[in-house]
Amino acid sequence: MTRGKFITLEGGEGAGKSTQISLLAEALRASGLKVHTTREPGGSPGAEDIRKLLVIGDAGRWDALSEALLHFAARRDHVQKTILPKLEAGTWVLSDRFLDSTMAYQGYAQGLGRDAIATLAKLTLDDFLPDMTLILDLDVETGLARATARQDGEDRYERLGAAFHNSLRNAFRDIAQREPERCAAIDASGDINAVQTVLRAAVAARFGLSL
Repeated sequence: MTRGKFITLEGGEGAGKSTQISLLAEALRASGLKVHTTREPGGSPGAEDIRKLLVIGDAGRWDALSEALLHFAARRDHVQKTILPKLEAGTWVLSDRFLDSTMAYQGYAQGLGRDAIATLAKLTLDDFLPDMTLILDLDVETGLARATARQDGEDRYERLGAAFHNSLRNAFRDIAQREPERCAAIDASGDINAVQTVLRAAVAARFGLSL
């Protein structure tokens, strides 16, 4: 059985990851692939429990290292219990956020640094990385307006302020520039269908698909 591919969608708050991942999953299924969509923090029962500690509550409830450790605890469970079994079964896995979010949020924007995040990733994930990462780039004002409109109660990160979110946007751009063989930056300022068209084209080109 051919191993599935692991694709992640990244970007700041309100960039449209959830919508785009759903549409991409539909396109991949229509091409005949088995697809599983998931998210971080979360994606497995243990990781979903940890998610509640991270996305709800006071914005300053954790320092950067404590927050990174929680993310990696959730991520290890997610990988072991959900992602790897699906991939080995031949299913393509699409995740709304993964390792690059921790690098951007805690490594860059909260000041832990790239080396600290890379060390934690090596310890918890060994050399496991996505086959492709799509980074949705959107101006901070538009993204925060979209995120605020969701009113889902998971607003801890949205309340960290514009300066934090500008640092976050720059972080994702830097990650994309550092790893062009894995990452593709996608302009997320257009309408949903226009963004999806560009996103599908990038995935099709990377994996030799017709989407």
